[in-house]
Order: sequence, then structure tokens, then C-alpha cells
Amino acid sequence: MARRIVLAVLALMAVVLGVVAVPLGLVAASQDMHDFRDEAHVSATTVANLAEERLDDGRPAPALDRTIRQLSAGGDVVSVVNGTGRRIAGTPGGVPASSARLSHVMTTGRTVAYSAGSRYAVITPVLRDSGRGSVGAVVLARSTAQIDREIGVLWAVIAAIAGAGLLAGALVAIGLARWVSRPLSQLEGAAQALGDGELSARSPDAGGPGEVRSLAANFNLMAARLEALVRGHQATMADVSHQLRTPLAALRLRLDLLAQDSDAEAAAELAGAQEEIARLSRLVNGLLAVARAENVTTPQVNLAVDNLIRTRVAAWRPAADERDIGLQAFLQPVSARMGEGHLEQIMDNLIANALDALPPGGMVSISAAPVGDRARIIVADNGPGMSEQQRRLAFRRFTTSNGGTGLGLAIVDRLTVASGGTAALSDTPGGGLTVTIELPLARQERAPRRGPAAERARSG
Repeated sequence: MARRIVLAVLALMAVVLGVVAVPLGLVAASQDMHDFRDEAHVSATTVANLAEERLDDGRPAPALDRTIRQLSAGGDVVSVVNGTGRRIAGTPGGVPASSARLSHVMTTGRTVAYSAGSRYAVITPVLRDSGRGSVGAVVLARSTAQIDREIGVLWAVIAAIAGAGLLAGALVAIGLARWVSRPLSQLEGAAQALGDGELSARSPDAGGPGEVRSLAANFNLMAARLEALVRGHQATMADVSHQLRTPLAALRLRLDLLAQDSDAEAAAELAGAQEEIARLSRLVNGLLAVARAENVTTPQVNLAVDNLIRTRVAAWRPAADERDIGLQAFLQPVSARMGEGHLEQIMDNLIANALDALPPGGMVSISAAPVGDRARIIVADNGPGMSEQQRRLAFRRFTTSNGGTGLGLAIVDRLTVASGGTAALSDTPGGGLTVTIELPLARQERAPRRGPAAERARSG
């Protein structure tokens, strides 16, 4: 954003300077050139007025000679010609002028100006006092080097002023961009840290525009309330875990003691009660697992998906071999970003569900590969599969098709969604169930960018 602000300000200033400075330079240069030409015309007319005495009356004209010497000292080249085109006075060398131009000027009595290389030349007629025709002409050539240098200096000054303006604008734009973008970057870092599970992450709210400070303050208030809410849920889960598991364990122990001193009929009833207690224990454990999945606050990390799946397949292979079920993996190198330990829970639940659903001789196939900006994990089996209605409800709690607790797929869905991924069910070609998990690819850590936000999060 800082770069966009700087570029926008510089572009605006460049347009303004272009609209103001360029026309101003053109007008000033045009005026300077106009003044230069006017002065050349005035000098030529002055020489023509002084030359009239010599050409028309034939009298000496000392003022003409003085004027020509003065103009020559200033770098001008002057020639005075009579009606036949013969040069009668002027500076050494003179100015070459075509006979056609001279004839045209003396015939029409009008001044002609033109460029002669690096000089500006003026041919003006020498008119009689009576006003009846001309008796000659004056050719004056003035170098344009000086006016060209002046115009060049003018453009250099305008360019320097424009460059200084752009530089000043760039400095102001950079300062403004940093003033606005730095607190936004800190806010972004704090939001990312909070999303990654650092509940204590806060954003500094002491810098930047008032709107950004207000946004940071509201974010910190939201983060504080979210932290209090999640901490409360975590404490509640711990309390529920302790309050439910302890009496269930004590009840199971008492039933074991009663079964030792009971007759066969009572022992059978007690065994049934123990099975119900075991089932209740599994439900409690599953509910706690779902609650933990729904209140994920574990910081997200980059995980090597292929290595982790390879490890879980190796851990489950003995169980699969014992049930005569094939378990194979087709893995490409791919990394994803999610909470540490969550992918292990996802894979364990998916493999366990597949093994429970398959008869001997079944096959479970696991693949992983990068697809676009996602890491795709597919767990497919050739078991009985699910109906469309069952697939639609499979991620809900206590929904089961094989007599289990119905919490395994619910945990998979919660953990996947908490990591910014998706979970979907579909039919396996030829029969069976396919579970497709898509997770965000691993990204570069941006801890250095967080700066004060990260330090405050760690110390908070």
C-alpha cells in the first residue's frame, strides 16, 4: 500500500507540474525569442534610417559608421547595399543575401526575416524621405547562441524546480505512506498472529491516522474478548473432562468389584452396565475432542504433509494387516499450514473409519499432492460407501453408518475448517467412499514484519 500511495502522489504532482511548468516554459521561451527578434528588427531599422542620408543624398553619415561599429562590437554582422545591390558599408565580411530577397525587399518596401544557420537575419529597406520607393537595403544578422543559452537555462531552471518539487513530494508521500501503512502492517501482523492461535496478540494503537488508531483499538478489544471467551471454553472443557471422567472411572471400578462377588445372572447384568459405561466414556471423549476441534487455538505451522501421512500409514499398517485390509499411499512432496498435531488427528480418524467400514480383503488408498494454492489429500476405500443422504449428514455429530460414535468425521471437518481448508465426501469409482481434504499450502513466515505486534504478543 505504501508504494501505491507514493506512486499516486508522484503521478499527481507530475501531472500538475506538467500542466503548469511546461506551458510556463513555452510562454517564457516564446517571449524571450520574440524580444530577441524585435531587438534585431529595431537595430536593422535604425541602421536603415541612418543609411538614408548616404544613399539618397550622397552625404557622409558618421552616425551610420558609429552605429555599425557598435553593432559589430556586440557580435552583429551588418551590410548596407544601394539600389543596385552593391555593398557600400557594413562590418567586415558582411552578410550573404540573395539578390532575389534584396530585390523583393527594395521593390515592396517590406522587411524580410529568416534564419541563416546559427544567426537570425533581417533585411529591411532604406526608404527615401519622400516615401517614394527605396534606395537600398540593410542586411543585419544576429547570432542566436546567446538567446539559445538563455532559453536552455530557463528550461534547466524549470526542470530543476520540477525535480525539486517531485523530490519534496516523494519525501512527503513516503512519510505519509509510512505513517498510514506502518500501523496497518502492525494490525495485519496482529490479525495473522490471532488467526494462527496466538490469543494474546495485540496491535499498537498509538500511531497513524485517527481512523487506523480506532480500528486498532477495536481490534484489540475484540481480541481481548475472544481470548477471554476461548480461555473460558478451554477451562470449561478441562472441568467437564475431570468432572465426567473421574466418576465414570470410579463407577466402572465399583462395578468390577460387584461382579467379583455376584452370581452368574448378576454378573451378566453388571457386564452389560460396564459396556454402557465404556460407551458413555467413548462418547465423552469424542465430545471433548469435538469441542477442542471447535475451539482451536493452536498456532499454525508449516507441515510436510507427505512425510506425516507416511508416518501415520506406517503406524496403522499392523492394524490393517491384522484385518487383512490393504493400506497404500501415493504421495508427492507437499507442505500445508495448519495447527500442529491436527493433521495427525485427521488422518487417524479417516484411516480408523475406513478400516472399520471395510471387510477383509478391502483396500484403502491415500494420496497427497499440491493442486493450485492448495494441498489436496484423498483417502479412498472400496467399502460399502454411503448414500447421498448419509454423505450430506456425515459431518454432523453422532451421525454414523457403522455403529460408531459418529464423531470421527465431525472432528475431521472441524479441524480442517479451523485451518482454512475444506472437507468433502464423494463416491469412489467402482464403489466405496472418498474423503477429499484441501488445506492451504505452506507460506513463508513473516515474523520480522510483525515487529512490535509480535513482541507485544509474546510478552502479553
